[in-house]
Amino acid sequence: MATFVKLDHLRKQYSPPDGPYAVGPKEGVNLEILEGEIFSLLGPNGAGKTTIISMMSGLLTPTAGDVVLGGFSITKQPLDVKKQIGVVPQDLALYPNLSARQNLNLFGTLYGLSGKNLSKRTDEVLEFIDLKDRANDKISEYSGGMKRRVNIGVGLMHRPKMLFLDEPTVAIDPQSRRNILDTVKELNQQGMTVLYTTHYMEEAQELSNRIGIIDHGQIIALGTLDELVKTVGEYDVIRLTLPEPPTSVVERLGAIPNIQRAETTDGEVRLIARDGRQQLPEAIRIINEAGLALHGVEIEEPNLEAVFLQLTGRALRD
Repeated sequence: MATFVKLDHLRKQYSPPDGPYAVGPKEGVNLEILEGEIFSLLGPNGAGKTTIISMMSGLLTPTAGDVVLGGFSITKQPLDVKKQIGVVPQDLALYPNLSARQNLNLFGTLYGLSGKNLSKRTDEVLEFIDLKDRANDKISEYSGGMKRRVNIGVGLMHRPKMLFLDEPTVAIDPQSRRNILDTVKELNQQGMTVLYTTHYMEEAQELSNRIGIIDHGQIIALGTLDELVKTVGEYDVIRLTLPEPPTSVVERLGAIPNIQRAETTDGEVRLIARDGRQQLPEAIRIINEAGLALHGVEIEEPNLEAVFLQLTGRALRD
């Protein structure tokens, strides 16, 4: 596949010359996204994902570097870039007192559509997002998942070549989430290039042709799922359901030989361990000594989460 997007030493600094860098604090971000692929960008909160998307889409001006998308430069030819992209932001960008049809018509007009072309495209998008039967209901009457689908529909009105999806499945029910993932797959099968960010490892594993991991404004790992998993070799993830463990216990667990890292989140302690089954008895002994109730144990073989934890030291939702 040919390169469709190229980030060339992209940097964003707030309050220059002495302010912090949100993206590219060292040499800048260099990245290529291939035509027709789903590329997932993963990183903890504040890592720079949304800032990169904002620069790629022309919402933020880079401090240095450039983005070339479909042969056009975002710094020199921003309008040509914007014609080729659809952006689905993390926050809903809809008018709640208008219907789905009215929202799509409005945004379609802003994209330059009118008359029969606008009406036809609105019907096509409503059909695609499976909301034609609710097209005339107000957005305020929709479920969270339905609103997300309309949000995606807005980004599709002008038939973009590339779609940016910034955490499109946040705070929706499992059925709506499944619908959105299937929609992304269908768009990609039609040839659309997709840049996808998510807080759910399983989504990235299911959807992505390639994955980039960003931390502190720099790409620290890049490759297919298999390539990234190979970087952690024989490390497993041990999940211990252990509500509110004391910091001292987590530190003791992390000090077990061959435990690479211990971290706790959402009532769970996660250990990155070489040959996890061999380290588990010692972990259980420490928990029992501390008088804590262990509610569950699970060992996962090397996966994307193990890669992420090893590289960043943080859970994706941190």
